[in-house]
Amino acid sequence: MTEIHTETDDRQLLYIERTKHIVAQRSREVGHPLCACVVTFGCQMNARDSEKLRGILKAVGYQLTDAEDEADFIAYNTCTVRENADKHVYGRLGRLVGLKREKPWLIVGLCGCMMQEPQVVEKVRKSYPVVDLIFGTHNLFTFPELLHKVLTDQRRVIDVWESSPEIVENLPVERKYSFKSGVNIMFGCNNFCSYCIVPYVRGREKSREPEAILNECRRLAKDGVMEIMLLGQNVNSYGKTLDHPVSFARLLSEVCKIDGIRRVRFMTSHPKDLSDELIDVIAENPKICRHFHLPVQSGSDRILKAMNRHYDRNRYLAIVRKLREQVPDISLTTDIIVGFPGETEEDFADTLSLVKEVGYDSVFTFIYSPRTGTPAASMPDQVPEKTVHERFDRLLMQVRESAEERCARFKGRTMDVLVEEENKEPGYVTGRISQNITVHFKGSKDLIGKIVPVTLDDCRGFYYFGTQAGCPES
Repeated sequence: MTEIHTETDDRQLLYIERTKHIVAQRSREVGHPLCACVVTFGCQMNARDSEKLRGILKAVGYQLTDAEDEADFIAYNTCTVRENADKHVYGRLGRLVGLKREKPWLIVGLCGCMMQEPQVVEKVRKSYPVVDLIFGTHNLFTFPELLHKVLTDQRRVIDVWESSPEIVENLPVERKYSFKSGVNIMFGCNNFCSYCIVPYVRGREKSREPEAILNECRRLAKDGVMEIMLLGQNVNSYGKTLDHPVSFARLLSEVCKIDGIRRVRFMTSHPKDLSDELIDVIAENPKICRHFHLPVQSGSDRILKAMNRHYDRNRYLAIVRKLREQVPDISLTTDIIVGFPGETEEDFADTLSLVKEVGYDSVFTFIYSPRTGTPAASMPDQVPEKTVHERFDRLLMQVRESAEERCARFKGRTMDVLVEEENKEPGYVTGRISQNITVHFKGSKDLIGKIVPVTLDDCRGFYYFGTQAGCPES
């Protein structure tokens, strides 16, 4: 699959130019510059997609805002991994009815993974007339054309594709941060974990050509970006679908060679595809951040098999040992699901013991959420809600105990912090060390986007307060 400037790019750029005139005219009609708000639900890939939406909206003349009540265009970029995400979106839509009554010209758009589910689109079509535009994950790049159609036709537009053979990455992007950026390296997933809807809504794996990825990283470096996060549903399987396969380890190594890039992160990794080559590359290259997110989901072999995860507890622990041996300072984080169908007290005890044995720096804990269309949703022995919540609370206690102990190991050390933002506490700024641990320290906003040596004085569980130890690097 090649990725070059195509007729698709030209078509969407043409619609951006056409839409500029319409937005300017609408601004004159309502008596103020039109504003747009993009609200993101879900993963880092959704966050990157939202940067594309914001870039296109800015390119056609909208001023960007984070306040929905100020907006004349609101887009919800949705997630469907868990039921609660769906409920949040429906709740937000209900609150927009009054706002649209006040501003009849308000346009509301829905996109993202929820929109890839036909029953969701039908529900929105019938029950939420406030929504003007619906599109999915596979045709996000047609947003300029769809926006033009909504503005000119002044009627609801629904356009959801089941798949797309194209990878379009050449349209405007408005990054949240000037000094760091996500870069999509692949799309979709081939794993079909029994609880997960992602392969059904994001489609099969498609890898970008390595040179296209490297060229994007070079452009970002020239634009002042010093930290890159390589994004994919399973980055460890990157390159397998290319005409000339390239391993993720090799791609990672090449990204690190780019001048100006100081830090490289990536997510998410699947344990079944993690290679020794990748661990070697991480160990050998100091640019690669000492943080590895390695979802385990359960500590029980029986549950892992039912989840269709393709590894067992011993295989996972062997990976952890190898990572710790070769990268001693590495921070390990994970995802764990509580209450998967058929989970017994013994299975849950295996999860608790694995958390204790690994000693994670942080754990993202989730209550199992059945997703229609996945094998797990129709499995017998769904765990009672009361039991799930009791186990969830016990897991949180175990996680807190081990994570606080792990985090505290850096106390007293001076570490490089990439400053990301001003803190809510006046006179403080906030950033992250290579291990992805948050650090707060006294400093001014001119430190934002710089790497600063900070002594980690006080560990507060999952974060630190520190003291700047020297002058910031440029």
